[in-house]
Amino acid sequence: MNVEHEVSLLVEELKRLGADTKNSNGKCVVKFGTLFKDEKCANMFEALVGTLRAAKKKKYIKYEGELLLQGAHDNVDIELLVDEVQ
Repeated sequence: MNVEHEVSLLVEELKRLGADTKNSNGKCVVKFGTLFKDEKCANMFEALVGTLRAAKKKKYIKYEGELLLQGAHDNVDIELLVDEVQ
C-alpha cells in the first residue's frame, strides 16, 4: 500500500466533503463521522484511521487526539491544512 497515494486521496476526499464547511481560518473541516460513513470513502480506504494518522504526522490535517474511533469520535473535526499533497 502506497501511503503517499492514500494520503493524497484522503486530502481530495476531505476537500470534497468539506467544500461547504469552512472554519474561521477558511480551512475545510469535516467531522470524523461524516468521513467514516461516506460510502465513497468506505470503499476507497482499507485503513482510514491509519491514513488519517499518516496525514496528521505529515501536517496535512489536524484533529484532536491520537486515535479516532467510529462512534466515540464522530463529532471530532478534521481540519484540512493543505490544498494538495506535495
